[in-house]
Amino acid sequence: MSNTQKSLINVGIVGGTGYTGVELLRLLALHPNVKLRSITSRSEAGSKVADMFPNLRGHTNLEFQTPDEAPLEECDVVFFATPHGVAMNEASHLLENNVRIIDLAADFRLQNTQTFSQWYGIEHSCPNILSEAVYGLTEINRESIKRARVIANPGCYPTTVLLGLAPLLKSSLLCKNTQIIADCKSGVSGAGRKASVGTLFGEASDNFKAYGVTGHRHNPEISEQISKISGQEYDVLFMPHLVPMIRGMLSTIYVDLSKDALDTNVQDLFERFYANEAFIDVMPQGSSPETRSVRGSNALRIAVHRPGNNTRLVILVAQDNLVKGASGQAVQNMNLMFGLPETAGLQSIALLP
Repeated sequence: MSNTQKSLINVGIVGGTGYTGVELLRLLALHPNVKLRSITSRSEAGSKVADMFPNLRGHTNLEFQTPDEAPLEECDVVFFATPHGVAMNEASHLLENNVRIIDLAADFRLQNTQTFSQWYGIEHSCPNILSEAVYGLTEINRESIKRARVIANPGCYPTTVLLGLAPLLKSSLLCKNTQIIADCKSGVSGAGRKASVGTLFGEASDNFKAYGVTGHRHNPEISEQISKISGQEYDVLFMPHLVPMIRGMLSTIYVDLSKDALDTNVQDLFERFYANEAFIDVMPQGSSPETRSVRGSNALRIAVHRPGNNTRLVILVAQDNLVKGASGQAVQNMNLMFGLPETAGLQSIALLP
């Protein structure tokens, strides 16, 4: 299938009962160029999607099907909103039937299979397909995404960190010996829609904690992509935290600029870098983005601070972890793959209050 625009894209979703799955449904149900063909769930097969997710009543008549029953081969693109390890086992069959793949898990994010096995505890089953997969950081890899058959949708935390750093990485303004410190916070929906003591209301409410302190699987993903964007290796310290809200993500990134960058107008650099990006908002100097300003939207807001006007730079990045951090970016990538306007189906305004 060519990248020329189609009037209607037949879409399948594998794994439709989680938060990213229902977010895909919410976005795609109103997408002007999409026909939802199938959505799978082994545990909910035969039940109506709108019975599980009442916000979709009146917008879809789909029923959950098992993966074996679903006509995924008849789709133009299949989204995998599944645990790690599912997409790579289905990829060959779908690609043989000219079906494109957008994986919201980590199966195609790390090109080093040993690193993947180390962090995810499973062997990679299709390294040949992995080698052609494109990392779906839309604003950075736009041209490659247009031509791709397989998209590795970025993790939510890496999206904030990489887009927060990209103008500096592309301009070689960082001190070569700087340690990149990414202090990141997410709402509980980032943990997925599963029963877990740590995300129970009585555990997460009125509480604030760090996790993955000794190492987190997003760290190698961030490091690998920083190296690709900049052509250099940097020491990255990534520290995630859980905050008592449902959705939203705020990352505070600390870096040191090179001495040659002391006279650089960093605010102007960021504004020019993202000037033509529909979903990236570089806020006025002195601003502080809030998670509520992006809730339910595909927007990502950035503010840049230079305390004392010295070499230390503080970058603040806010996004909705389920939209720009997951399903919204996946739809953005689908639009590119099929020659549609990048903003199609994604122009909703954030919800306030």
